[in-house]
Amino acid sequence: MTADSPMRLGAEREPVLDRAAAMVARAWRSFDDARESEPEIGSALAELLSEPMPTSGRDPMAALDELEAVLDHSIAQARPRYLAFVGSSGLEIGAVADLLAHSYDVNLAVDARAASRLEDQTAEWLAEFLGYPAAGGWFTSGGTISNLSGLAAARERALPGARRTGMAGVTGALYCSAEAHYSVSRAAELLGLGSDAVRDIPVDHYTRQMRTPLLRAAIEADQASGVVPVAVVATAGTTLTGAVDPLDEVADICEELGVWMHIDGAYGLPAAATSRRPIFVGMERADSLCVDAHKWMFVPKACSALLVRDPSALAAVFSHDEAYMPHDEVVPNAVDLTLEYSRPMRALKLWLAFRVHGADEFRAALERNLAQARLCHDLASAATDFEVMPLRPTLSVVPVRHLVPGCPDIDLHNAALTDALQRDGRVYVSPATIDEQEWLRPCFTNVRTRTQDVHVFLDVARELGRAICPGHE
Repeated sequence: MTADSPMRLGAEREPVLDRAAAMVARAWRSFDDARESEPEIGSALAELLSEPMPTSGRDPMAALDELEAVLDHSIAQARPRYLAFVGSSGLEIGAVADLLAHSYDVNLAVDARAASRLEDQTAEWLAEFLGYPAAGGWFTSGGTISNLSGLAAARERALPGARRTGMAGVTGALYCSAEAHYSVSRAAELLGLGSDAVRDIPVDHYTRQMRTPLLRAAIEADQASGVVPVAVVATAGTTLTGAVDPLDEVADICEELGVWMHIDGAYGLPAAATSRRPIFVGMERADSLCVDAHKWMFVPKACSALLVRDPSALAAVFSHDEAYMPHDEVVPNAVDLTLEYSRPMRALKLWLAFRVHGADEFRAALERNLAQARLCHDLASAATDFEVMPLRPTLSVVPVRHLVPGCPDIDLHNAALTDALQRDGRVYVSPATIDEQEWLRPCFTNVRTRTQDVHVFLDVARELGRAICPGHE
């Protein structure tokens, strides 16, 4: 760095890039096989992470060494036995795409020439992969923003002018499964509907799907009382159990009663490209849907997409006319169709993954995860010391409870077991509360997970569970 070239690496640039590439290669090698434990944060690293803001810089190689230690001591979703939440595995080619996207730092708020065409093409490919007749698609930071954007268009359709006048004394309502993601309530809050306007439709105890007769009754009751139905949010892959709402039945109700249908498929919709396609019949009738490629299409965060049948619905809620933005193009800029202004090139990682691996490899990887989930359910179901849900997994979430004869509180036991698994480090899972019971909730969305890892999960859960509560025969 010189006075004429501040904040540049100068002659160190290529050695720094080489060092970073070596770090990435070591990380990828470490992800090939599962760890038997997670390293503890030692005193030196804790001290580093407590230091005050630097006022002057230091050697970039030393900084990279420090960073490698931080990353190595972090929970990485790319590891084969990371089965928590709904975390994908970070395809290697996706990481390369992110490096290139961040290096070029293209802004897709307005036309960015080839980069804008690439985003359009990626949305078309994704829609084709899912089997959804999208007329337009845009990439966002995650399912929350994708859901919010789709529901903003729904509000404008149901209440024209609401973007300017607000609710103007009108009460609107959203309808979703009682086990829908909280982003639906968050959208209601941000759109001025209020979370009290979200109608949680009870689910079937066996299938965990929204009960559509109750959905119809709720909409008709609101219409009779002067409440405006804004949208129905059908979930394609609930976070708790992986349930897919009966999309075709929901579409029938929305079509008959004139209500916008949005699908929150952030987690589960990629399975529409697999042998599970029949459970997604009706998705092609939705007005909008969201899918997070960083959840179950294996690319790094953040890479969510909002797909719509009618882009003019987005223009109705997001278009504007400000002097600092061009708005006179024949094709609207993304800034007039999306919530964000600065928009990074999020689509690149999925585009490059499709180019390098092809749709067939994606389908095969998804099928492996589905098979792993079924195997986990079948093994646990056949064991006397585990309990599973009555229905075989719809997708790749497999709630499991460890049972110990004589254990005084199975719910407390399983909550403690989740903590023990996370501390142990051989397998990482998250908890779930289903019907007021505590469950372990492994979720198979990792391209690196192997069949043997399913057995390891159950073996480790059994080992740690017996240590927590030995019980008695």
